[in-house]
Amino acid sequence: MKYLSGNEIRNLWLEFFKGKGHLVEPGASLIPNDDPTLLWMNAGVAALKKYFDGSVIPKNPRIVNVQKCIRTNDIEHVGKTARHHTFFEMLGNFSIGDYFRDQALEWAYEWLTSEKWLGLPKEKLYITVYSADRETAEKWVALGIDPSHIVATVDQNFWEIGEGPSGPCTEVFFDRGEKYGDFSIEAIRDDIENDRFVEIWNIVLSQFNAKAGMKREEYPELPSKNIDTGSGLERVAMVVQEVETNYETDLFYPIIKKIEAISGIDYHGQMAFKVIADHIRTVSFAISDGAILSNEGRGYVLRRLLRRAVRYGRKLGIEKPFMAKLVDIVEKIMVDFYPNIRTQKDLIKRIVSREATKFLET
Repeated sequence: MKYLSGNEIRNLWLEFFKGKGHLVEPGASLIPNDDPTLLWMNAGVAALKKYFDGSVIPKNPRIVNVQKCIRTNDIEHVGKTARHHTFFEMLGNFSIGDYFRDQALEWAYEWLTSEKWLGLPKEKLYITVYSADRETAEKWVALGIDPSHIVATVDQNFWEIGEGPSGPCTEVFFDRGEKYGDFSIEAIRDDIENDRFVEIWNIVLSQFNAKAGMKREEYPELPSKNIDTGSGLERVAMVVQEVETNYETDLFYPIIKKIEAISGIDYHGQMAFKVIADHIRTVSFAISDGAILSNEGRGYVLRRLLRRAVRYGRKLGIEKPFMAKLVDIVEKIMVDFYPNIRTQKDLIKRIVSREATKFLET
């Protein structure tokens, strides 16, 4: 495999799908506009809901994006696992009633295995499919995936939220080898937390109209079928950079090196470093998109994250405010793709410094 930086992966993703006729949709703010159902932008498709529900007709039915996301439901897992984060970036390609299964899977296989793009060895790929979705399984095999690497599941690979568009999904896992654990198809099939098999892409084939009281096999087909995908940038970077966790990729490691310099302690995979590195990215990007610290809603989430990071700094023996110093590193890592982080850097540092100082005083 060839080494690719996080920035190179983003740019290659957009280049690949532009070459397939997709329009680049700029990533939306982390603060959802006109969507009271969301506290934060939490998925690549969330910003495109207006196209999928038909309220807005897209200029091009083929769309590609890189979307900043925040999810805090896994906050207690951050730092404990190789790949849980509160802030992450989702690579996505979408079809609004245009192409469907065949082209989506053909392009997925090309992006993943072609030496021009990621260049992943196909023998390292394992694919989950919905047990009743024989077409998807057969298509993957036709493309070159070993039939023994196709894993059928029941509920894990069918996407639906109440009534409305629904359909099977197919996930791509990368096998990192025996260094990260014993081989286990069950780990993939039963969604068991492990370090060996990393899910790097989920492709949703939205083809049915779910209706209350109906069995899945009775759902009518949608007149306009859609494709909705998501690929976590941090996970892809971990795989192509061949490091143990997301935190050793170039998206995080410079922050960790700065924490080492401030604390005088070597990293050695310690959870405290990972929590601090994760949370300063989240807080920095949220503030750059206009969020403020407060005691409710989004502001409370940010205050909680910042204070949690400060507490972990204390575990490393850091007694003085230090988080603002990390904002400079976040900017250096991310500015090429997100120039707004530089524009807002001074504001971010002031807010972070003021909050950290206040918290340490109490």
